[in-house]
Amino acid sequence: MLAAVRAFAKSWVAAILIGLLIISFAVFGMSDILRGQMSTDVVTAGSRSVSAQQFRREYDLWRQQAEQQVGQPVTPQMAAENGIISGLLNEIATREALAVMLGRMGLRPSEDQVTAELRNIPQFFDQISGRFDPALMEQTLSQSGLTPDDFLTRVRDQIAQQHFAAGLVAGLRAPRAYGALNAMVDLEQRDLGYFQVGLRDIEPPKPPTDAQLKAFMEENADQLRLPEFRVISLVRFAPRPEDMQVELTDEQLEERFEFRRDTLSQPETRSLVQIPARDAAAARQIAERLRKGEDPAAVAKSLNVEPVTYDSRPKSAIADRKVAEAAFALEDGDVSDPIQGDLGLAVVKVTNVTPGREPTLEDVRPMLEAEIRQDAAAEKVYERTQAYEDAHLGGASLTEAAQTAGVPVLTLGPVTESGRDEEGRPVEGVSPQILEAAFDLAEGAESDLAELQRGEYFAVKVERITPPALPPLEEVKADLTRFWMQREIIRRLEAKGDELAARVREGQSLEAVASSIGARVTRAAALDRATAQENGQLSDDALMKTFGAKVGEVFRARDVQLGMIVGKLDAIRPGDVEAVAQATEQGRPQMAMSLFRDLAASASAAAREEVKVRINEERARAELGLDPEVPESGESEPAAKAPAAKAPAEPAK
Repeated sequence: MLAAVRAFAKSWVAAILIGLLIISFAVFGMSDILRGQMSTDVVTAGSRSVSAQQFRREYDLWRQQAEQQVGQPVTPQMAAENGIISGLLNEIATREALAVMLGRMGLRPSEDQVTAELRNIPQFFDQISGRFDPALMEQTLSQSGLTPDDFLTRVRDQIAQQHFAAGLVAGLRAPRAYGALNAMVDLEQRDLGYFQVGLRDIEPPKPPTDAQLKAFMEENADQLRLPEFRVISLVRFAPRPEDMQVELTDEQLEERFEFRRDTLSQPETRSLVQIPARDAAAARQIAERLRKGEDPAAVAKSLNVEPVTYDSRPKSAIADRKVAEAAFALEDGDVSDPIQGDLGLAVVKVTNVTPGREPTLEDVRPMLEAEIRQDAAAEKVYERTQAYEDAHLGGASLTEAAQTAGVPVLTLGPVTESGRDEEGRPVEGVSPQILEAAFDLAEGAESDLAELQRGEYFAVKVERITPPALPPLEEVKADLTRFWMQREIIRRLEAKGDELAARVREGQSLEAVASSIGARVTRAAALDRATAQENGQLSDDALMKTFGAKVGEVFRARDVQLGMIVGKLDAIRPGDVEAVAQATEQGRPQMAMSLFRDLAASASAAAREEVKVRINEERARAELGLDPEVPESGESEPAAKAPAAKAPAEPAK
């Protein structure tokens, strides 16, 4: 490869191309040539932007949640075909636009509010020392694909949106007229007459010919076409049981113990109540009342102050350093004198003391032994991956390199991109990462070594590809025949229903037309939208057409069972006045919530309009390894306003 590049660089063709580049740089300037190619943003909203890499992280979060819900892998192609890529981009764009608009309005949380929010996330604090640990925060967020900066931006946005929502909802009450209108529609009563058209009223269809079945198959090719199948070879590097069987020496354990001593020790913890005081006199009064045995919460409430409670926390977890020094000098049950802390005057009462504990090597020996064995196993896995890489880079095939590394090669498949076999059952041994790698390769190609999960790696080779195709007619003839017959029966039932409905519209009575096919007319009186679903005699299609019809209108609808009904709306009456009034009051909270959702949606739409959001879906698709060209149904810049998918949830707190 390098030799070919060097040879081309010396050719006359390369000389001409380099000359043209030099001329273009001289005429247009290098910055103009590169401008527009450097940006990797997929969403731009005012001063804020989301890069392709950030979008990839959000997509990965969505994919993980989706795969947990559906129980099978979800590929980028599947997401794109179902509108998820476009919807996720629109959701992100709306979020960013709203954040920009709220910032312009002056809704910006203080750092104290952000800090208070972070304190509610115990995963960011060392469980032993109780201190906020930036490294632990970064590690926790990395599991969700977030960086600390991204997360803090989300926290600030969330606080601002909560304040904005609180302003919208405060005192919001839907006008009584809204609820009354809704109740009048729900409780409006309708009388319906109808008769049923069944299989006895049509001529049964004859079984289809092969030509008809082939035509039927072509009509439904998208549903019948078998997906692409692949047979893959998989080499997987993971710890083996024998990797854990290592002889441990006392020196190794002592060295690990000394290394972990600080994190294994348990500091002294205390439970205490801190009551702030406005001045020295108030502080003395608080101390005196606490020493008399009064409840700290009652004392704080009587002085209209908020007590600060610490439950089994180490000294480092007390916010005020001077208060911490004083509190940890007291005995269990003691009350302090007034303390002039860094954050003001306060009085402290200690309610419980748990002495610290320095562990011995024997206390933590099993844990340290397990850690050392896991490290040894990881080292063995690393050695095997290096042996594989060296052989593979040296020209060995996947199978040969795996043999050199002493790792077995598994043959899996045929398997679809969603991880199913030819019978539709999940294939064991595959994961979304393995499938994604396998379906990105051509037949006969091999992947590079990639991480599967922490401490495990894999590589795949595509042995055979079976492209999508319609199944042979003989394999699906029985099922196709059944579906074809069902379709023909429904068509004939619809045609018969339309014929009978036309006779009623021409002036014949419902009873006369029903009698002509040996059917009887059924009367359904006082149907209303609020309770219509409880009527098991009418299908959803029949109810929908009943409540969409005018008095005297005739319609045909599907029956509950295989069949049709022909109906005629006889009357429409207003609902009971008292029931409407009661429903109006009962429905006002729901109407207020609906009104709030409409206001929130309008605010989001206004934000997108004001901020002038732009979306580059082609760049987002390219980041996911898809064809950058957006299908005709997709949206290009500027973005569509209506989101079609939900952005991934924030990390659980």
